Parts: sequence; structure tokens; C-alpha cells
Amino acid sequence: MNLEKFITFEKGTIPLILSVPHGGTLECESIPKRLNGVLGIDKGTIELTEKLIYYMKKISKKKNFKSIIPSYIISNVPRSKVDLNREESKAYIQNSSLAKQIYQFYHKKIKELILENINAYNNSLLIDIHGFEINKRPSGFRDVDLILGTHNLETFFSKPVPKKLWGNTIRGKIIKNFIELDIAIAPGHPRRREYVLTGGYITQAYGSSKISKSKTMQIEFSDRIRILDKKLRKIVIQTLAGIIFDDYKKFH
Repeated sequence: MNLEKFITFEKGTIPLILSVPHGGTLECESIPKRLNGVLGIDKGTIELTEKLIYYMKKISKKKNFKSIIPSYIISNVPRSKVDLNREESKAYIQNSSLAKQIYQFYHKKIKELILENINAYNNSLLIDIHGFEINKRPSGFRDVDLILGTHNLETFFSKPVPKKLWGNTIRGKIIKNFIELDIAIAPGHPRRREYVLTGGYITQAYGSSKISKSKTMQIEFSDRIRILDKKLRKIVIQTLAGIIFDDYKKFH
């Protein structure tokens, strides 16, 4: 079966992959609805990712570089039908052959892109893009608009590294830039309780502790960024595009 209407993907020009598993709204009447777990859509994550790629192309053109763009894989299937960020036994109603094909295709494509990056560049980074609602944050935690999840850095480093080296990674650069812009990000405040989502199945399954030379990071964007505040969204996406460009222009 041709699954391209369910999964959109493209190979990029740098060893970075953007994964968007929960933004899909495609009508999939032949796939039964899941009965357990979170069923809601991460609204706006597909559009946000498309804008991020657009700004990366725009920066590349402005700086006279050949387009520096990531690979991407986007699910158009609603999370209520297939949750691609869970292990397979819990991701869909198991008697649905179509749901099974979609799930396995998505994860097969992620692994292919990672291995292609490692073969070509000797490293790979996957950023898994999600959303959260600010009014659902547990009480007592600092209000933030971005959350970076690396499963306590296990998906970034195969073995513990000194804390002073954390800032040299793209994770550290993202944190530094957004703190300077006064856009609340977690982790980012050493003396406050942080609302940290450590990263789900995709982040953990393809990170450094599982695949040598492969790093993964989950980025959660608040609904303020994705839906409510257009000005904030533009600042966030343009800033992130600039950070990625600066970190990956060496692969030009």
C-alpha cells in the first residue's frame, strides 16, 4: 500500500531530522480509534515545522549558502488513531493492519534517515516536535514556553560528560539563546522547580544510548507559541532556524 498520504517525508542536506508524530488531522475512517492514553492533537506542530524549514531556506539564501535544510518525517494521521510516540503494542488497535503499516513505516523511515546520516556525516540528530498546554502544567512549576527533553542527557551522550561541556551542544545553544531573549525555557533555571518532559518513546528509542553516534531531543512548544501569540511564534521559529543554521553550516 502507498502510505505517502499518511506520512510525509523528505531527505535533507544536513544530518538533522525533524519528526512530527502528533500533529496529523487526516480523516482515517478505516483505522479504529485508540481506547487508552492521550488522544489529543498537538495542534500547530506541522505548521510550525514547515515554517522552521522555510526560515532555514531563507537564511541559507540570504547568506549565499546552498539550502541547509533538515530531513523531516511528519505524520498526517491523528494521534487518536496511531500514537507514533509509544511502543508498538500500545500505539494502535492491534487488529488494524493499516495502523500497523503506518506505525512500522514511520519508524523504519526514522531509522533509515539516522543510518544515512551516520554513514554520510558520522553523526545524526533527531528533534521530535511536540506541544503542551500551559494551563495543564502542574502547580508549583515555573511557567515556560519551551521544554527540551533528552532523558537526562542519555539520548545525547552515550556516557556521562562534564557539565561544562553541555553548553557546547546544540541543546546548550538553544537554552542560551532563549534565555538571552527572555523566553522561558526548561531546563534553564537552576534554582527553580522545572516542568521537564524528558522525552517519549521516539526520543529514547533512537538516542545515543541505543544507537551509536545518534542524538535525539524532544522539543515541546507551548500553545502560546503554537496557537495564541503569532509574534512570539515568529520570534521562536526564526531564532531556532538561526541556531540550527549556524550549527550545521559546516556541512555545506
